[in-house]
Amino acid sequence: MKEEIGHKINQIRSEKGMTLKDLSEKTNLSVGFLSQIERGLSSIAILSLKNIAEALEVDLSVFFSPPKKDRSIVLKSYEQEFFKYDKKSFILAKLSGDIPDRKMEIMHATLLPEEEENMAKSPHEGEEFIYVLEGVLTLCYDDDEYILHPGDSAHYSGAEPHTWRNRTNKLVKIISVNTPKIFD
Repeated sequence: MKEEIGHKINQIRSEKGMTLKDLSEKTNLSVGFLSQIERGLSSIAILSLKNIAEALEVDLSVFFSPPKKDRSIVLKSYEQEFFKYDKKSFILAKLSGDIPDRKMEIMHATLLPEEEENMAKSPHEGEEFIYVLEGVLTLCYDDDEYILHPGDSAHYSGAEPHTWRNRTNKLVKIISVNTPKIFD
């Protein structure tokens, strides 16, 4: 466990372009101690780890994520990675495996009740398919709007300006399939 935490600290620090000295100054932990942690040679108290997380501007939970397994065929529900895209009012979970040269991206999207002015129409390459699982979705496609209920689906070219909207006060959940894959 300490090796995994150390590796994660090193990875995040490197991605942010921080040196051990930079991290040391932000956490009041010595460079030598931080080096030992990153190499998995020393254990770390949770309070010190919390200070490191704050200095790296990440949530403490990133150090306790379950290790990723081979996602080439099966992705377990607890292995799904959630993220927000481009400050939009929805949360995405990738459902696609990591098979080489895959041609599509499959996601579960949860749309939050939103502010209308925040949603620009975004064209992209390829095709898009959506299937509504829960709630009432407004699909804005080109100059038209379509209201979709649970069990409804839509398949369209991504080249036309389009967006999804949740104009209700409840969550909307959909499955989205894009070709080619648009998120990495």
